[in-house]
Amino acid sequence: MDTFLTSTLSVAVAEIGDKTQLLTLFLVARYHRPLAIIAGITVATLFNHGLSAWLGDSIIDFIPQAWVSLILAISFILLGLWLLIPDKEESEDSNWFKYNAFIASCGLFFIAEIGDKTQLATVLLAAKYQDLWLVTAGTTLGMLVANVPVAYTGQWLLQKINMQWVHFFASAIFIITGIATLVFS
Repeated sequence: MDTFLTSTLSVAVAEIGDKTQLLTLFLVARYHRPLAIIAGITVATLFNHGLSAWLGDSIIDFIPQAWVSLILAISFILLGLWLLIPDKEESEDSNWFKYNAFIASCGLFFIAEIGDKTQLATVLLAAKYQDLWLVTAGTTLGMLVANVPVAYTGQWLLQKINMQWVHFFASAIFIITGIATLVFS
């Protein structure tokens, strides 16, 4: 039980104010489907943290650290630029968009977690406790503890703030994070 609780608490605290909370807010603004977004977060986190716990630090043997940093930096910058592109109007009867919130959440969360502090925490917790299942379950629950409230309060927050400024601010954060990753790694 110590493994599960430590894993949950470690990730929940690490996620407070993290980019994934901001990502959750933008997904809610875009899709207005909190349950689909939460399902996407859950699947992406289970997969990402499961792989992290399973592979541990062996992934470093396959991908040079310089490449990991470069891939992350470019991904952050591209995500920041993507946030500046205005959303298109969609047809309400399109079945594709009914599932798109889940797919977008899944893909974006998986990418956002690559090289993130919670992914590193998952690797370290798995190495310490040597319990793939409890560490993965705990870190996934920690991610949900931090992001589910944002998924449900996001709509209310978005009614109180100007979305153009939020898009610009978020774009700047992701681009700055990408540049910082290039400069400091």
